[in-house]
Amino acid sequence: MGRNQTFDTAAAVRAARAVFWARGYEATALPDLERATGLSRSSIYHAFASKRGLFDAAVDSYLDEVVRPRLRPLTEDDVAPDALDHYLTGLRDALLRGDTLPATSGCLLVNAANAPIGQDDGVAAVVEAYAAELRTAMAAGVRARLPHLADDATQTLSDVCTGLVISAFALVRVDRAEAARSLDTARAVLASAVAATATPR
Repeated sequence: MGRNQTFDTAAAVRAARAVFWARGYEATALPDLERATGLSRSSIYHAFASKRGLFDAAVDSYLDEVVRPRLRPLTEDDVAPDALDHYLTGLRDALLRGDTLPATSGCLLVNAANAPIGQDDGVAAVVEAYAAELRTAMAAGVRARLPHLADDATQTLSDVCTGLVISAFALVRVDRAEAARSLDTARAVLASAVAATATPR
C-alpha cells in the first residue's frame, strides 16, 4: 500500500520553481530543493520521480501561473486594440520592479533554452512551443491594433515584437535598462506601424 501524501504539491512545485528560476537547472542541487520545499529527498522522489520530474512540474507551473495569465488579454476571443501595448508596458514594469524573479532572473524558459538542459529533446520541445505561443499572442495583439494590415506584415511585426520580448528576458539578468529598451523598441515599432497606416496616401 502506497504512502499517503501529506504535503501541498502545488506549493512544493512553486517553491522549487523559484529555485530553478533563480539558479537554473544545473546549478540547483537536491539539498537546495529540500530546503526550499521543506520535503525530504525521498518525498521528492516519491512525488516527482527525480529532480528532472520536479523541474518539469515547475515548468508547467510557470506556464500556467506566470506566462499565460500575463498573455491572457492577448489570447482571449476579443482582444482589445491596446492589449499588446499594455502587455509590453506591463512586462517592462515587471522587469524593472525591484528584486522580483522576473527582474533578477528573466524568464525560466529563455534561461533553460540557453543552458545545457535546453539540449534535452523534451525541454527543447517545451521551449519551442512557448515561443510559438508567445508569437501567436503577439500576432493577435497586432491584428487587434492594426486589423487592416496585410497578413505578411502582421507576421513580420509580431515576429519583431516576439524577438524583442525574448531579448528583454535574456538581457534583464545583466542590464535592466537594456531590457527595458528592448520593450520600448517593440512599442515604438508598433506605434510606427500604426502611424504609417493612419497616414493618408
